[in-house]
Parts: sequence; structure tokens; C-alpha cells
Amino acid sequence: MKINTKYIYMISMVSAMGGLLFGYDWVVIGGAKPFYEQFFHISNNPSMQGWAMSSALLGCLVGAAISGILSDKYGRKLLLIISAFLFTLSAIGTGANSNFTIFIIYRIIGGVGIGLASNLSPMYIAEIAPANMRGRLVSLNQLTIVIGILAAQLVNWQLAEAVPEGFSSEEILNSWNGQTGWRYMFWAETIPALFFFILMFLVPESPRWLAKNSTKEQVEGILTKIGGKEYATNEYENIIKSYNADSDKVAVSMLNERKIRPILVLGVVLAVFQQWCGINIIFNYAEEIFKAAGFGVSDILFNIVITGAINLIFTFVAIYTVDKLGRRKLMLMGSLGLSIIYVLVGGAYFLNISGTILLVLVLLAIAIYAMSLAPIVWVIISEIFPNKIRGVAMAITTLALWSACFVLTYTFPLLNSTLGAAGTFWLYGAICFFGWLFVYRKLPETKGKSLEEIENEIIK
Repeated sequence: MKINTKYIYMISMVSAMGGLLFGYDWVVIGGAKPFYEQFFHISNNPSMQGWAMSSALLGCLVGAAISGILSDKYGRKLLLIISAFLFTLSAIGTGANSNFTIFIIYRIIGGVGIGLASNLSPMYIAEIAPANMRGRLVSLNQLTIVIGILAAQLVNWQLAEAVPEGFSSEEILNSWNGQTGWRYMFWAETIPALFFFILMFLVPESPRWLAKNSTKEQVEGILTKIGGKEYATNEYENIIKSYNADSDKVAVSMLNERKIRPILVLGVVLAVFQQWCGINIIFNYAEEIFKAAGFGVSDILFNIVITGAINLIFTFVAIYTVDKLGRRKLMLMGSLGLSIIYVLVGGAYFLNISGTILLVLVLLAIAIYAMSLAPIVWVIISEIFPNKIRGVAMAITTLALWSACFVLTYTFPLLNSTLGAAGTFWLYGAICFFGWLFVYRKLPETKGKSLEEIENEIIK
């Protein structure tokens, strides 16, 4: 059996462009934040600030909620094409208006695209990937998310004109940044969104979806391109066996079965933990975090680029290690490492330690997250669910993830004003410690096993 590695990587990278747009759309607003807040006159309104930052998450919830049922009915490919269209529409509309309500509407539209892509890109890759490559191929989706994050940070940094020290809010509002620059930050997303839209027409449908919705010849044709005739025959037989088991049961009703519930709980808890570990606060509220550490606006934009570069570098570490060390070891290392780092970050804020020391601690937290929780949770939730319920189960898990992200993003300004930066990071540190305990007790190892082998073992 010889795997067509070039073909596998090509279709995986195209699908993973959903992750790139997810990352860009998710983070671009953080760099535009100092400027659009002045434009829309919400810089002194924490509630509106939180709404602007978190509104896309409502769209994420909608996208995640509908992705499972629609992708099971119409296929993974069509829904990814729709997500690409929504990203394009959102990028154009968000930057083109001067009304805050319409701004929010387009952010929500982009959020629907994120909700669809964040669920379907890793699922599609998991369903086309050979077992011995699945970890690193699904991790490609996280790599493109990180590239999207870094791209947004670089675009924000390069587009923004230097802001002189001590610039007033009124001066920022009347500057190029405050009137026009933030619009181009959003518009730049149009280019990769259009590429994603066009290229998705060139990739095949998921063979595991086709196995229950199309002909044997079509499924084996795709599998043959991936690994040859022998591989196609064996994989097709295994897929059909997994569908035929308990064939009289409806997929959604299976979610409430005694042997399925623990798997669903595992996926939901890991998804929520990935968000409540707190790292996305550093990306979404980098301005407040670095401002509290004593940095000016221009320095903040540069420091944000540094965080993106570290994120990218250590995602490569995850891709290299996920199929070697396994999912469980990386999750244990990441959750405990973040807990320790957050205790130190909270201590730095408590003792008024700012500047380089705080920046180094933040970069360490991002490095640990990038090589553990960030990619590994997506790998795990894309592979632990049985074929029959994968679409619906992943939709539920992704919905839980974005619900947790909404709570995290919306509550940070409130927690920060109530507990202070120190107390907030200590809270995230405690969550990471309890996450470590959960992973230690509940998470099995899945590296090197086919989706059907995982299904047979995990539901015993």
C-alpha cells in the first residue's frame, strides 16, 4: 500500500483554508479595536466593547449548530463552500459600513462561517486521512488557523500608521487609522476567502460521507486516489461495517445511548476546556493586556505580531509530535504548563511587574498552548466519535466550544474590572489545573488507529 501523500496534503490544505479564515476573522478585530472603537464612539462603554468583540460568536453558535445536520444531509464539501462565501461577504461588509449595528450584523455573518469551518474542516480532513497520518493532517487545520492569526496581526501592524505617544482619543478618531485603516484590516480577508471558495470546488467529497449517500464505485474511486486499490477495498469494507452496526438506529437517537454518552461528554468537556483555559483572551484583548504591562499602541501591535509568530512556530512542534508522543501526553503537558504560567502571570500583575518579563510569560503561555491544547483538541474531537454520529456529535461539541468562547470573551472585561488582571489569570490557572485532572482520568490514547478501530475500542 502506497499512500499518495501529495494528493492527501493538497486536499487537506484546501480544506484547512477554512481554518486560515477562521483564524484571520477571529483575530483581525483585536488589532482594529483601538480604532473602530473610537469611530463608533464605544471606547468608554465596556458593554458595547464586549458586544463588538463577542458578536461574531453568536454566528459561530449558529454555524456550529446547523453544521452537523446540514453536513450529514448535503455533505461536508458544500457546507465548506458556503462558509467560504460567508467569509467573503463578511469581510467586504464589515469594512464597508459606518453604522455600528450593520457592523455587528456582518461580524455575525462571518461568525457563521467560522462556526461551519471550525467544525467541518477538521472533520473532513479526519475522514479522508490514513490512520498513521491523521494526527498531523488534522493539525494542519490548526496550523492554518495560526497562519490566519499571524496574517491578521501582520496586516493590522502594517496597515496601522504609527500612533504617537500620548495621542488622545480624538486624535486617533480623526487619524487615517480611525477613519479608514481599520476598514482595510477587514477587507484584506477577501483575498484568501475568494481563493478558498474557488479551490473547494476542486476537492472530492468525504468518502465516509459518500459511503452512506452514494455508490461504492464513487467511494472506492476517491480512496484509490488516496492509497491505491488495496487500501480502497479495505477501507471501504471497514467503513461499511461501522455503518451496518446497529443500522436500525437513527444517528441522533444514538447520542443518548449509555455507551455513547461518555464519549460525547469527553468531547464537550475538552472543547469547553480549550476555550476556558483562557489563551484566546491574549489574542482578543491583547491591547488591554499589553497596555496594563506598560506598552503604547504601536508597541502593542508589534508585540501582538510576536505572539502570532510564537504561535506559528510551536504549532509546527505539535504537528511533528502529535503522531509520535500521542494526544494524551501533549494534553497533560499543556494543561499543567498553562496552569503554572498563569499563576506567574497573575503574580506579575499583582506585584506590578511589567514590560519584558510579562511579555516573556505571555509568549510561554502561547507556546505551550500552540503545541498542545490548540491543535490536539481538534484532533481528538474529529476522531473519537463513531462514523454514524460524527457530524451531529462534532456539531454539538463545536457548539459547546463556541458557547464557552462567547462566555470567555464577553466576561473578560467584567472579570478584569472586578478581579483585576491578577485575579483573572489566577482563575484561568485554576481552570487549567482541573482540566489537567480531567485529562489524566478520562482521556484515552488514539494515535495510530483508524477511525473504525477507535470506534470499536472506545464504545466497548
